Amino acid sequence: MIDAGTNSGFVAVSCDAMSAPLHRLAEIMPNALQKIIERKFVEVQERKQHSSLELLQEKARSMPRPRNFFRAVVRDNAEPTRVIAEIKKKSPSAGLIRNDFDPVDIAQRYHQAGASAISCLTDQVDFGGQLDFIELIRAAVPLPVLRKDFIVDSWQIWESRAAGADAILLIAECLTEQDIVDFQILAVELGMTVLLEVHDVESLYRVQNHVGFPHAGYSLLGINNRNLKTMTTDLAHTFRMVDLIDDRRVVVSESGIRTAHDIQRLQQHEVGIVLVGEHLLRQPDPGQALRELRAPAIM
Repeated sequence: MIDAGTNSGFVAVSCDAMSAPLHRLAEIMPNALQKIIERKFVEVQERKQHSSLELLQEKARSMPRPRNFFRAVVRDNAEPTRVIAEIKKKSPSAGLIRNDFDPVDIAQRYHQAGASAISCLTDQVDFGGQLDFIELIRAAVPLPVLRKDFIVDSWQIWESRAAGADAILLIAECLTEQDIVDFQILAVELGMTVLLEVHDVESLYRVQNHVGFPHAGYSLLGINNRNLKTMTTDLAHTFRMVDLIDDRRVVVSESGIRTAHDIQRLQQHEVGIVLVGEHLLRQPDPGQALRELRAPAIM
């Protein structure tokens, strides 16, 4: 998920709100990522003042059962590649991605073009997202929706379900192993899929045994091709990382996927799920761009 560059809008705060283990983890985070996480801790504390955990739990439990995000993208005898199509207005490194930004229209175009699921950015400061987008998108298309944000508190998981999210993103570089385990357990209790994302080999070694926990069929492993130090993307990063993973059915390649040839290369390495956003959103018609990207998979 991370696509962070220098941003003068970052809130300068201390890490006092973080747990001691996470504080130590923050010390080795790339600077831009650390600033986002510090800001997110402050945001969550502020949001808690407006919506109690009890109210979120009551709303979450009244929601219809989540759509099965895992089953939508991990299917036997399905097309070779399933696309999680992303909706975001901007990013720190790319700036404004799309002027005529209408999340519902984009979601409908993605659905018509054969997307298997939707990823929706809800971070407002750096990505122009809103939590309300999830409900609007789910009302417009039958696809499951991933809330893509920086989850640092279990309160956000209840908030995600109460907003209608079917899945959440957990970024390994931002969380301790204990947090990952606890957040996965809660997500599964709420019927949600977890996309556990890693950027480097060290993080993969640290968390790959948690994929599939506490029950198989609820978690995916995302490999983000963006280098957090240089902010460049390299599709070959997935090829190197996937050799260390036993179950490639649950692997999602993220970032830097722009052409049908990229999809074919991933298929050759038995990677059948991709998450694509910026490339599609920069085209006049994101739906047509998705059709062209999926061409090898539907021929």
